[in-house]
Amino acid sequence: MRAARPGPGLSEGRDQGLDDLVRRVARGDQDAFEMLYDRLAGPAYGVIRKVVRDQAQSEEVTQEALLEVWRTASRFDPARGSAATWVMTIAHRRAVDRVRSAVAATEREHRTAQPLTADDQVAETAVANLDAERVRRCLGGLTDLQRESITLAYYGGYTHPEVAGLLHTALGTVKTRIRDGLIRLRDCMGVSW
Repeated sequence: MRAARPGPGLSEGRDQGLDDLVRRVARGDQDAFEMLYDRLAGPAYGVIRKVVRDQAQSEEVTQEALLEVWRTASRFDPARGSAATWVMTIAHRRAVDRVRSAVAATEREHRTAQPLTADDQVAETAVANLDAERVRRCLGGLTDLQRESITLAYYGGYTHPEVAGLLHTALGTVKTRIRDGLIRLRDCMGVSW
């Protein structure tokens, strides 16, 4: 694979040519993958670089993301979104995973440098597990559209305009979904914001 470099951004709207390329990649067409790579490596690198920040790691994550596209192209469902959105979602998810992995490694090093007592660790783990379970349960109570918008904005790090672009939805609609979803989350979790 060639190294990914920043390239032109994606055009607005759905590109049926990209959808067709992904379908061909799903059948093992290497030429189609090369064309897909040429069109999306730059934009994928741009998404990843915003999250990872480091150039070398961003290039590596771009390669991993595009390799995942090659391996999982058969999972692409045009009914759920465009090929470009699907690839950018994979790229963003890979970038977030890389950052989380680095943060977790740093936290592990920090914990070993300052050991907690056994009681502190048990209490922290119990509270974290309860909080995580409550958030998962409350997210499950949202509509699919609200959950997707909130996940992209708050867990994915996208701005509201970027979420609107990824979902091919009007900015006002995305803002409404996020606002309504956050209100439902607040009510479900019993907190006051």
